[in-house]
Amino acid sequence: MYELNSLPLFSRIQRIFTVVLILTFSLPALGQKSSSHSPYSQFGLGQMRQDHLPQNRAMGGISTGVRYINGLPFLNVSNPASYSAFNRTILEAGLYGNITQLSKNSISDHTADFAFGHLAFGIPLQSAGGFAFGIMPYSDVGYSNSSLRNLDTIQYRSKVSGEGGLNKAFVGYGISPIKGLSIGANVGLLFGELSDISSMEFPLQLSAYQTIQQETRQIKGALVDYGIQYFTPIGKNKHFTIGYSGSLNNTVRSRTTILRTTHEPYNDPEMTSIIRDTTFFETKPERDINLPMKHNVGISIGKGYNWMVGADFNYADWSDFQTRAKENKLNKNYGIAVGGQIRPDPTSIRYFNQVEYRLGFRYNKTQLQLNQQDIKDMAITAGFGFPLPEKNFGNSFSTIHISAEFGQMGTLSNNLVRERYININVGFTINDTWFRRYADQ
Repeated sequence: MYELNSLPLFSRIQRIFTVVLILTFSLPALGQKSSSHSPYSQFGLGQMRQDHLPQNRAMGGISTGVRYINGLPFLNVSNPASYSAFNRTILEAGLYGNITQLSKNSISDHTADFAFGHLAFGIPLQSAGGFAFGIMPYSDVGYSNSSLRNLDTIQYRSKVSGEGGLNKAFVGYGISPIKGLSIGANVGLLFGELSDISSMEFPLQLSAYQTIQQETRQIKGALVDYGIQYFTPIGKNKHFTIGYSGSLNNTVRSRTTILRTTHEPYNDPEMTSIIRDTTFFETKPERDINLPMKHNVGISIGKGYNWMVGADFNYADWSDFQTRAKENKLNKNYGIAVGGQIRPDPTSIRYFNQVEYRLGFRYNKTQLQLNQQDIKDMAITAGFGFPLPEKNFGNSFSTIHISAEFGQMGTLSNNLVRERYININVGFTINDTWFRRYADQ
């Protein structure tokens, strides 16, 4: 059985769970705000966010073979087999932001945004393994482009844009049935809306109404992913981990609504136009969307609190996926990631010797092929883990994690768009022995 260490601690847990409940009900609305500004997010389910925390992202995204970071169990959502290593309660929360330069031919534009990153809990169950739950973004849609066209002798502006996002709430469990071997699984709920908006804008002097059509896909369904890890010590104080994680060929439901309206424009472009009439509304029958099976293999080698290095390989076949009629056919996705971290001297009294320094690289051939050109995504990553003062005689400690991904997606060739971006993630980790086990009487 378990009991709380102290009454003040119980009050602290009550406050934390109150915050969690508030965030749980508010995050679905927050999740509708996209942090993407990528023209490539208009395909499929948008720009995939991956199940990575700032610690992973700073090391190129390595995760499948990662069980410990800085010598401590890590809430690794990407491989639920790692949950069996929990020996403390873990709280993870964070924010995500990006700065993007979009270039096509000789024209460039810059965008910036931030959004909710993640919220997750990990709870140790002693010999019964570990339990985790949380919520995080699954994908983002955010793009906009316009062009001038002619209708007889009248010139008008045609605009196409997209917005929205999908979130994933999950619960997971991991256990170690035999020494050195762990297995685990996550069950999640995918939910959210993705909207594609097209409009025709005529010159104001014509006093013509604008026509706007919004096609919204409401997506929801269950997701199941799983993992396995084998962990063994090597030498005196080093450890080696090899892991595999994957997902089922999950099927989710999509319901599409189409709304077409006419608007009276304002002279002030900063003002929202007035809806004058709804000319068309249709709700299409729900349909199934088959998500691809995903496969990830990874390894890591580390030395206690001092350092760790690792590598991942991932693969998914999106060729049978289609959310909309006449949508561009998707292809196979594969990529690699390498990275690591070092902590110069965990016992030093000098603060910057205790800081965690991380570096990595990732390369991904995405599932997109446009104008006979494969769309590739690659980035150099870096980050830091800043430890905060320990509390409760070393049983409670926290870390602030900052990561940055300096990357490029797409190309200027074949009339395509090149994205150069900086993705910034900030996370906060609390490790605490909130519960203790006492002997049965």
